[in-house]
Amino acid sequence: MPPILTPDPPPPGLPAAALLKPGTAYADAWRRCLVAAPEAFRDDRVLNLWGAAWRPDGRTLPATTPVDGTPIAGAPRLDGAAAQHAVRAALDQHRAWRHVALPERRARIAATLDALTAHRDLLALLLVWEIGKPWRLALADVDRAIDGVRWYVDGIGPMLAGRTPLDGPVSNIASWNYPMSVLVHAALVQALAGNAVIAKTPTDGGVACLTLAAALAAREGVPLTLVGGSGRELNQALVRAPEIGCVSFVGGRDTGAAVATDVADLGKRHILEQEGLNTWGIWNFSDWAALTAVIPRLFDYGKQRCTAYPRFVVQRSLFDAFLGAYLPAVRGVRVGHPLAVADPADPPPELDFGPLINAAKAKELTDQVAEAVDRGAVPLYRGRPDGSRFLPGQDTSAYVQPITLLNPPPSSPLHHAEPFGPVDTIVLVDTEAELLAAMNASNGALVATLATDDRAAYGRLAPQIRAFKTGYGVPRSRGDRDELFGGFGASWRGAFVGGDLLVRAVTRGPAGERLPGNFPEYQLIP
Repeated sequence: MPPILTPDPPPPGLPAAALLKPGTAYADAWRRCLVAAPEAFRDDRVLNLWGAAWRPDGRTLPATTPVDGTPIAGAPRLDGAAAQHAVRAALDQHRAWRHVALPERRARIAATLDALTAHRDLLALLLVWEIGKPWRLALADVDRAIDGVRWYVDGIGPMLAGRTPLDGPVSNIASWNYPMSVLVHAALVQALAGNAVIAKTPTDGGVACLTLAAALAAREGVPLTLVGGSGRELNQALVRAPEIGCVSFVGGRDTGAAVATDVADLGKRHILEQEGLNTWGIWNFSDWAALTAVIPRLFDYGKQRCTAYPRFVVQRSLFDAFLGAYLPAVRGVRVGHPLAVADPADPPPELDFGPLINAAKAKELTDQVAEAVDRGAVPLYRGRPDGSRFLPGQDTSAYVQPITLLNPPPSSPLHHAEPFGPVDTIVLVDTEAELLAAMNASNGALVATLATDDRAAYGRLAPQIRAFKTGYGVPRSRGDRDELFGGFGASWRGAFVGGDLLVRAVTRGPAGERLPGNFPEYQLIP
């Protein structure tokens, strides 16, 4: 029986947030999809796109929204044989598209961006229901995709000088957390560079949002394939097939390691972004007001981000001051139903995060916390739900309030791996050597931050932190437009991306070219 939240009574004179904002129900969003892209949506399911046609193939599994546990459309799951047909059709598209002149490609991608802009609010609403993003963050995901690709449309000419498309389409296998600003963004830039594109719908969420975006692109003649299915079943087609020119993967290390083995065996072009334990170090530091201000931002989307900071490595002598800055900030983190309002005229609520991606992930995380505490971790903070931020009687099984643990035991996954949820862990250290060891606990990360008053110490220690980007007292992010992105150690395999590196990763340059990236045979830092 999923947990049911009974809202606390509101204080005198203050109404409870007890209703769903009118016009934002999932059924409302679905009806709008049927009108906006009838070729891609049926009464109760989405279709696969391959061979430039929408097809009702694949077995659709039941799905629920993490927001309140009610049913939504699931991804249609192709089998391996059907996926092979889709890949061969994508190769035919690729062979034609690579000869389309750049001005025509730019015009078609620009028209796609105009269409995405026209449906901005619907795309964001689908993200709210499918992956639980608060309204503000859902809009930001859509806007980053559109604005980021426009930057490439405007500046692609010099990036393609002396370069040609790959021999086959680019296959994209991405996680569910950023369907627009990561997956759609990458796919449109890959197409702009002259490649046909294949995208696998994430199993955990985002199917309707991606289907609508793909429909808008396909109308403009962009050679895009969108298919759903089990990663294990589709691996032969989407990773190992000889027709594939490049594999772009975003996800966890376990799946990424298997993909890395396949592409290495085949000598295939690849971009594999994997998780790492991003850390925030505190050493000889005193600007506690700045830390208090940034803590809520670090909880955006419940830390379900590849650039989230779930680990603080704190100088022991500063621990009391750290808690004085940290605890008031974490107590102010806002969690709730992304569309629950007190009055129908109210805008969607300002939240730091809503649910996790599903109830299973929420249970896994709470079980890990309980196990860590049982083995010696010290719980420093446990958030409590604010009933006014939920609908009366709604299913809250996918929601986890912020939790902070001191010294998770080495046997706990929370000690060495990214939790992908709103769980902070704190490790105390006494020496610089201990600081570096704790900040490098996961054999490579995407981002890190070192907060210190001593600029010389930062200059000495930052190069020894195994993260692609290290901030001086400020958080780092994946970045947009010309900002490069990659990872060290096990957090990244293959070509780095961002700016012109994304274009170079999916095109061919001079003979003997070595792409910047983290490869088995070399590591080349841009």
